[in-house]
Amino acid sequence: MEHAVFMGFLALAAWLFALLEIQIEGPHGWAQNLPTWRIENRWTRAIYKKPLTGYHLYAQGFILLTAHSPFGLNLVAWNLPDELRILSFVILFWVLEDFLWFICNPQYGLKSFRPQYIRWHRDAWWWIAPRDYWIGTPVGIALYLLGLTS
Repeated sequence: MEHAVFMGFLALAAWLFALLEIQIEGPHGWAQNLPTWRIENRWTRAIYKKPLTGYHLYAQGFILLTAHSPFGLNLVAWNLPDELRILSFVILFWVLEDFLWFICNPQYGLKSFRPQYIRWHRDAWWWIAPRDYWIGTPVGIALYLLGLTS
């Protein structure tokens, strides 16, 4: 039951954030039309394969901090197993949220989940999904499993 609760909460949180981001960005992903700063250099190209935006940096920081709220609110003492599961949640959240952004966005949908329609993922597309999905999903699962055994 513990795993089902984790996955259900993860899916609900990712779905709600995807819907929020669709309202903010519309059909223009990766903050294309938002009034935010952008940094593009060899580091951002190596990590993101696209510019880093203020919007994404602050959104990612907010989710990371929020996920750590059980520690920050002193609901539980910091411990490695919980930290690993929180990091797992954050990584899997971003993979699932990104996918749901496309699936729930009326301008895209599953049929348009292809590199030719998604310019900001085009340079990092592996087979049927962006590179981040192929790396983030197994890393997130591994951290979750490590958190159960620590």
